[in-house]
Amino acid sequence: MLTLGIESSCDETAAAVVDETGFVHSDVVRSQVALHAPYGGIVPELASRDHVRGITLVIREAMTSAAVDFDALQGVAVTARPGLSGALLVGVQVAKGIAWARELPIVAVDHLVGHLLAVFLRRRDPRTASTGANTGASEAITERLVYPFVALLASGGHTAIYRVNGPQVDAIHELGATRDDAAGEAFDKVAKVIGLGYPGGPLVDRLAAQGNADRFPIPPPMARRDSLEFSFSGVKSFVARHVAEHGKPTTDAALADLCAGFQRTVVDSLVSKTVRAARAEHVTSVVLAGGVAANRELRRRAAEACAAEGLALHVPPMASCTDNAAMIAYAGALRLDRGERDDLSFATATRTALPRVTRKGGGRRAASR
Repeated sequence: MLTLGIESSCDETAAAVVDETGFVHSDVVRSQVALHAPYGGIVPELASRDHVRGITLVIREAMTSAAVDFDALQGVAVTARPGLSGALLVGVQVAKGIAWARELPIVAVDHLVGHLLAVFLRRRDPRTASTGANTGASEAITERLVYPFVALLASGGHTAIYRVNGPQVDAIHELGATRDDAAGEAFDKVAKVIGLGYPGGPLVDRLAAQGNADRFPIPPPMARRDSLEFSFSGVKSFVARHVAEHGKPTTDAALADLCAGFQRTVVDSLVSKTVRAARAEHVTSVVLAGGVAANRELRRRAAEACAAEGLALHVPPMASCTDNAAMIAYAGALRLDRGERDDLSFATATRTALPRVTRKGGGRRAASR
C-alpha cells in the first residue's frame, strides 16, 4: 500500500512515500525555522504563504527520492487536524487535487495519531537510528513493540499521555494532559526570556548538558501523585520572575545552570507521570513521541526510569520525532489497508479528533488513576 503523505500543519512543509509496513521510501522536510526566527515564534500567515511556495517542490522531491511515479501510488494521506488553519488548508487542497487528478483514494490523518505511530517507521538511513535509550535502529523497534502501550506525546503544541490499544482513533485514550502550556512551548518561552532565540528547545537541551541543576532548583509542577495531568506555565513563570528580579545570566556557567534546573523539572514531571501511567495501565512498553522526544535528557531519564520498573522503552529516531510526512503516510497507509476512504469533502480542524479528558485551566481535576 504505497502511500504519498503530505504534512503542513505548522511550520514544516513535508512529503513522504511510505508503505503499510512502515518502510520509508522517502521523507522530505522543508523547515521554516529561519523564516520565523526573527519573530521569536511562528507567524501563521507567513507559515501558510511559505507552504504555498514550497509544497509542490517538496512533493516532487519526495517522489523522485522514492524512485516512483504517481502511477505506483495506492493512495494519498494528508494531515487534516490539528494545526494552523491556513497551513492545514495548503496541504489538504494539494492532496485533494492529486487524489482527484490521479483517481487515487485519499484519507485524512490526525497529526497526533501520526506522532503516536511514528515509532513503527523503518528508515533505511542508519544515521537516523535512535540514541539515548535502550533501543536500536527503528527496524528492530517494529519487531519488539506491540499493542497496547503507553505513550508520552510531547511537542510544542501538545503534551499528553495516551494508552494506545491500536492505530485507530477510537483505540487511543488520553490518560492525562497539560492544563496550560505544552512542554515544547515552555522550552521555547524560557529560551526567549533568557535570550537564547528560537527555536529554544534544542538550545536549552544543549546548554543544560553543561550545567548544574542543583544550583537552580524549581518546585515541581502538579506534584500530586494521584494525577497524570501536567502544568508547565508555572515553571516558565518561575524562570521569568527570576530573570525579572536578577537579570539574565551574565556568564556561560550561570546560563547553563538555569537551563539545567528548568529542564530537570520539566523532564522529571514528564518521566515520572508516564512511568506511573504505564504501571497503572498494566502495560509493558512505553513510547516517547513528538518533538520533545528528541530531547537528550528526556531520553536518558526515561530509559533509566523504565529500566528500573522493568518497562521496555521505545524511542523513534530523531527524524521521526519532529514533524514529518512519513508518520502521516504510514498512518494513512494503515487506514487505506483497512479499506477506509474519505471523500473529497472532508474539512480541516484546529483540534485533534482524540477525545480529551483533561480540562484546560483551573477547575476540577480528572479522575485519579
